[in-house]
Amino acid sequence: MSDDDQPPRIRIRVVFGPDEMMGPGKAELLERIRATGSIAAAGREMGMSYKRAWQLVETLNTMFSAPVVESTRGGARGGGARLTDAGEAVLDTYRAFEDEAYRAGREHVERLQSMLRDIPGGK
Repeated sequence: MSDDDQPPRIRIRVVFGPDEMMGPGKAELLERIRATGSIAAAGREMGMSYKRAWQLVETLNTMFSAPVVESTRGGARGGGARLTDAGEAVLDTYRAFEDEAYRAGREHVERLQSMLRDIPGGK
């Protein structure tokens, strides 16, 4: 399925304060850390520098009452990262919020979509 075939989606950013936000980018980073077991690999998959991925993780870890990502340094067995129970809860809650917002606003999204300009060839 191409991006053009995807149904509309809602992207939510929750702003708790000037430097405290949770949005689609941080949620995706957490999902990729969970999948890869690595902050660096998750960042690479998103086209993000190692430094930027670490900065976002540090922001998340200080923003919530408990760390959301736990990392171990490299060594004989290599390093890695995993979501903590708090991280799993943050990610699950954020994704559930997105789903609920979409369901609640679906009629409005469909109405907006019906007003989009028809572009020949879909481009």
